[in-house]
Amino acid sequence: MLPGLQRPLLAALLYLLPGGLSRLPGYSNGFHYQDISNGNGNGEIYFNGVRLHVESPQHSVSATRGSSVTLPCHYHYEPELNTPRRTRVKWSWLPANTATAPVTPEAIARETEVMVAMGNRHRSYGSFRGRVRLRRSVPGDMSLVINELQLNDTGRYRCEVIDGLEDDSVTVELELRGVVFPYFSQKGRYHFNFFGAQQACQDQDATLATFEQLYAAWEEGLDWCNAGWLADGTVQYPITAPRDGCGGVDLAPGLRSYGQRHRLLHSYDAFCFSASVKGTVYFLKQRTRLNFTEAVQACSRDGSQISRVGQMFTAWKLTGLDRCDAGWLADGSVRYPITKPRDNCGPPEPGVRSFGFPPPYLKFGVYCYR
Repeated sequence: MLPGLQRPLLAALLYLLPGGLSRLPGYSNGFHYQDISNGNGNGEIYFNGVRLHVESPQHSVSATRGSSVTLPCHYHYEPELNTPRRTRVKWSWLPANTATAPVTPEAIARETEVMVAMGNRHRSYGSFRGRVRLRRSVPGDMSLVINELQLNDTGRYRCEVIDGLEDDSVTVELELRGVVFPYFSQKGRYHFNFFGAQQACQDQDATLATFEQLYAAWEEGLDWCNAGWLADGTVQYPITAPRDGCGGVDLAPGLRSYGQRHRLLHSYDAFCFSASVKGTVYFLKQRTRLNFTEAVQACSRDGSQISRVGQMFTAWKLTGLDRCDAGWLADGSVRYPITKPRDNCGPPEPGVRSFGFPPPYLKFGVYCYR
């Protein structure tokens, strides 16, 4: 105990006293301190050997869009305390397109606050306002519950527990189960700059895919020999079967990368990511085929809207939509989903078949979304 320690001297003593060295990166000597607010109010610091631990049993959590998810976070003291302490918890978030490992001071500085809580008081921020809460199922439980998951909620979340001058944190990655699909303009290949690619994916109920999402899709067999934008501003494409014109036959399978490109001046396709939706995609049964305008009207009369490309891909990937009938989609393309390949339904692999962007006066079926 150091009697009469004044607040102005506190910062300096954190480095001069042995306990202060525990705040330096990569160093801990076992001394831990208790804040004045937890002491007797006389400006005293107690080196009592009590250490705060923040942990998570899961460092990666996956969920579906529109659902609720819990990001686990618990704290405890060693040795255990007989009386509760006044702690503060802060959840922050680094979006998927900027989250990189390891957790660096620069990355932490870019984090966005999600929620701050102390006792029964709490506040949530930004797009998370009204969608998040702490679970608090047992003492020390500071797990974050997020409701109505959105496409942009993916990324790295950090749970930081603060006890006066002592704090500790843990990170949890949140991923959405979904599908990556290549997308190009009606004008043809390589017509999107970065911002155009972002908008194109958004128009199809999707977001630009992250590197991790494209890599996972490649592991599942995605093979596409056209380069597309990713969320981090890089341009890449996935190859499972090396061949001429796609990096060459001598390169191993993998993601071919052009690296960072100029976001305004360079033009490529896009790799979009879409996750499950609450609605249903279905082929509208009609006696006659429809041109594009008639297709939009037919879905509207049926109490629906014409399906977007991202909605078809998620229905195919996540709910097994299988239909060997070509139909209009909202972007003016004509596609059909096959989960069980068979004769007269395209290639021998599952996938969403595309007829491209035919003239709008041609007649096909239509896929609606309700």
